[in-house]
Amino acid sequence: MDEKWLSLLADCPLFEGIDQNEIRSIVKCMDLSVLNYTKNDYLTHAGQDFTDIGIVLSGTVALTKETASGNRVIIGLLGAGEMFGEMMAYSESSSYSMTVIAHANCVVIYFPRDKIIGCCEKACICHKNLILNMLKIVSNKANMLNKKVDYLAIKTLRGKISTFLLEEYNKGSNNTFQLALNRNELADFLNTSRPSLSRELCKMRDEGLIDFHSTAIKIKNLDGLKELSE
Repeated sequence: MDEKWLSLLADCPLFEGIDQNEIRSIVKCMDLSVLNYTKNDYLTHAGQDFTDIGIVLSGTVALTKETASGNRVIIGLLGAGEMFGEMMAYSESSSYSMTVIAHANCVVIYFPRDKIIGCCEKACICHKNLILNMLKIVSNKANMLNKKVDYLAIKTLRGKISTFLLEEYNKGSNNTFQLALNRNELADFLNTSRPSLSRELCKMRDEGLIDFHSTAIKIKNLDGLKELSE
């Protein structure tokens, strides 16, 4: 494995509390594959056999679902150090539940599920820590999905937009920020059409709640957005 990725893996929650020498040791115990993708490449398809957990080393990938009508919904975006497939690591599922697409050119390393959740022959402490970290990640993801259900339960599009913008604002507490999603992707994420999203954004701009240009957003009335998100 290329040494340049070791420091990035050290910052990944899966390797919390495990130093680079121990990571190097863990990597040697596993049959790893590092793959390069270009934008819009498919990493996995929903229903595909699940054997590996992926960690993004560079670039961005999108987790997507398709509705019964065939429309694509973006569940989330993952950047360097983030992982996918971890929710199935301890389940009996034999297939991926989502389709994963390269949102930008990216590099992904794949860890065989059985190698992560099973102790190595040496039963080393660092591998035990790896399993504990995986359990923590799965628990945190379950909590996040519960919050996602609450988010999707918001009845109005304006309420969804306001909640989404407030979450982005809370990441940096800056009234002006850049969205990682373009208009089409944001519409997919909010499970609405692009024209409906654009109309609502323009209404919110005309009412002095926000201003925007392309993917840049400026919050002009923070209290107003908070009221709409409640």
